[in-house]
Amino acid sequence: MAVLQASAQTLPPVFGNETARTDELTRKYITPKRMVWKQGNVSGHEVLMKEGTGQPDMAGLPSATLQNGDNDTTSILLDYGRELHGGLKLVIGSANAASSRVRIRFGESVGECCADSDGGQNRIGYTSNDHATRDDVYLIPRYGQIEIGNTGFRFVRIDLLEPGRKIQLKEATAILRYRDIPYVGSFHCSDTRLDSIWMTGAYTVHLNMQEYLWDGIKRDRAVWLGDMHPEVQTIMSVFGQNDVVPRSLDLAVSQYPLPRWLNGISSYSLWYLIIHHD
Repeated sequence: MAVLQASAQTLPPVFGNETARTDELTRKYITPKRMVWKQGNVSGHEVLMKEGTGQPDMAGLPSATLQNGDNDTTSILLDYGRELHGGLKLVIGSANAASSRVRIRFGESVGECCADSDGGQNRIGYTSNDHATRDDVYLIPRYGQIEIGNTGFRFVRIDLLEPGRKIQLKEATAILRYRDIPYVGSFHCSDTRLDSIWMTGAYTVHLNMQEYLWDGIKRDRAVWLGDMHPEVQTIMSVFGQNDVVPRSLDLAVSQYPLPRWLNGISSYSLWYLIIHHD
């Protein structure tokens, strides 16, 4: 009988000779650092600050309880301590219904998490779902898990929407999606504030190094050659040679073949040449 060599397969054997693109990015699960705010009947939220297993169970282990009355909406707002690119993983221990509707709002600030979506109307005082969805309603399972969202954020607000609903929330971890590469460059001086500003700039570019080099993890999430120039300067100083740069340059060329300007902008075609020169 032939023995299948699993290590030689790019996909499980059931796929035959089919190929698939590999995700070269790393995922890490980040626990909340604190609960910024709560509304309604919330108890046991301290559990969410502890590292879990990612696995739902029916053993009645400690969990955070969110419970609505007949006329209220129970909510929590969590802080993950740092700007992240990725989404949210909820692990539900139990609930008093097969599924429950929750509203999830991602934000780079507490104010953004508490603002409503502008509905695509660009209204002042509202936020946008343009480019990356940051405000939506989801059905979450009982005794299950669900992954939600793909955007840039530090804070997450969870609203339990339906009257009389109760959920036992075991985990609410952020999914950090990033390139696992070393910081080979560094900066230190006598001013710790300047050190922090340097690291913020380096980390911002690091998050933008997704499959391609984006100009922002929330918007535009696209390859813009003018925006790429300062990013490439940072990458060369902090990370050294990285394939995301030539790959992004080649993508731009394929998207805007001659005689079109790259990104449809004449100066961006010149930035393309400057990046190559650098």
